[in-house]
Amino acid sequence: MLKTPSPQQYQFETITLDELVPEDHLVRKIDAAIDFEFIRDAVAHLYCPDNGRPAIDPVRLIKMMLLGYLFGIPSERRLAKEIQVNVAYRWFLRMVLTEKVPDASTLSQNRLRRFNHSDIFQQIFDHIVELALSRGMANGRVLYTDSTHLKADANPRKAVNEERPVGVSDYLEQLDAAVEADRKKHAKKPLPAVKKTPENAVAVKNTKVSTTDPDSGFMHRDNKPKGFFYLDHRTVDGKHGIIIDTHVTPGNVHDSQPFIGRLERQVARFALEPVAVDAGYFTAAVCHLTQERGIALVPGYRRPHKGQNAFQKKHFRYDEKRDVYVCPADALLVYSTTDRNGYRHYRSDPAVCQRCEQRQQCTQSSKVQKTITRHVWEASKEEANRLRLTTWGKKIYTRRKETVERSFADAKQHHGHRYARFRGLSKVQMQCLLAATAQNMKKMALLALLYCFYRWWKASWEGQSASLGGQKAQLTVLWKNIAITTYGR
Repeated sequence: MLKTPSPQQYQFETITLDELVPEDHLVRKIDAAIDFEFIRDAVAHLYCPDNGRPAIDPVRLIKMMLLGYLFGIPSERRLAKEIQVNVAYRWFLRMVLTEKVPDASTLSQNRLRRFNHSDIFQQIFDHIVELALSRGMANGRVLYTDSTHLKADANPRKAVNEERPVGVSDYLEQLDAAVEADRKKHAKKPLPAVKKTPENAVAVKNTKVSTTDPDSGFMHRDNKPKGFFYLDHRTVDGKHGIIIDTHVTPGNVHDSQPFIGRLERQVARFALEPVAVDAGYFTAAVCHLTQERGIALVPGYRRPHKGQNAFQKKHFRYDEKRDVYVCPADALLVYSTTDRNGYRHYRSDPAVCQRCEQRQQCTQSSKVQKTITRHVWEASKEEANRLRLTTWGKKIYTRRKETVERSFADAKQHHGHRYARFRGLSKVQMQCLLAATAQNMKKMALLALLYCFYRWWKASWEGQSASLGGQKAQLTVLWKNIAITTYGR
């Protein structure tokens, strides 16, 4: 029968905070897998040792920020309210039920004034990556690199045109040396020096700049949204999807520009083998410089832009011995010059083209002349393309959608990675570092639990009779493959 509920009773209960947090809660798994006390020594130089009011524990402040990214809480004010009522968050932060939660302004002011111009967030990210490497959860042998866009907090209609420096690639000096050597090989005069302004500034161009967030870049790409964005260039390990590196640039920077510099940073930390990248990184310079470092590059397929002519560059055959191109009508296109961007120009004889029956399919030039360009590092690009078409290369590239693309999908769906929470390049870099750290923490916590269970399962098999023989070995291999595949994906 239906009974009227009794009025709420206020009574004392003896209970510990540990009893209120479920055993399978994510914060318990992370707390068991990672010791955050290293943060205290890392930030010690940012605090005064013998003056001022007692500071809030910096380990607690950083863990509060990580909680926000771990559970996709975009607002620091909302994060403080969630911690106030969530016993699992309090347990993770080592706060008792009666302890007052730090105000949201305390969190934001420490982030803005104390941590903003330091590399503390990069140190925390690197420490977590090194921890994953030491535990065998990442090995750096196969890496996957790609970029995704974060919408900047800027109105696309509030912008002005300004003269901004042209983005300089990390390989500009090597390219200039290669162009000079190629022109010397073909008995050409050196190119004149680039004209500079009286202030010796770099080259500039007219650029659309946001008045709200000048550090963002106006992105205008095919099949992409148009507006002011930031780009998060992320590198993910192929073993279990641990994020190895994250780097932020404005949205109008080409993917290939920061790639070499970030790759050199990773080479200094791990032994690399192949690297699988998106088609945006498939440039002659990237292919050449990665092969110079002994790294096998597996790029994506870049669909060529078809012009108005039926005959495209693929219909012309390059003869390396004679250094000429042969057209479909067996006429020769000979070397003419090498430009500043590293492209050799091969041109046909107008007299031959004038008599050719296939000229309308080949060129519409008013000079009745066909021109084909070939980069000085084109051979490296062809080698990378050959490697992409091998069985091994296809297998490597297939896992790209299961690693870096899945990492971005998880970041956008669960960790608030669709939008830039702050304005300014350094602050968005901090956001990407914290989001990547939170993802690595979650991955490591789940992997630690899985590895622990696997070791227990293997130990239990050791006690079985030897009569199982081959069946026991097959089941062991099967379980290991299932475990690694499940959490690796």
